[in-house]
Amino acid sequence: MFFSHVSGLTFFLLMLPAVLNLWTIWHALRHAFPLEKERVIWVLAGIFLPLLGGILYLLFGLKRSKPLR
Repeated sequence: MFFSHVSGLTFFLLMLPAVLNLWTIWHALRHAFPLEKERVIWVLAGIFLPLLGGILYLLFGLKRSKPLR
């Protein structure tokens, strides 16, 4: 499939999991968590669980993160 034959909505839906997981990894690396190894777990979830890792981070990890000082 060539991307020139894909409509804008289809392209957005195809890129959504990748963008969500890249944001998950970026956000987890730049924030602190209550548990020491939790950051590593979220980064690994973003890498190895394509769509599920990003959704789980939005639901559970985002609330637990604190900005690094």
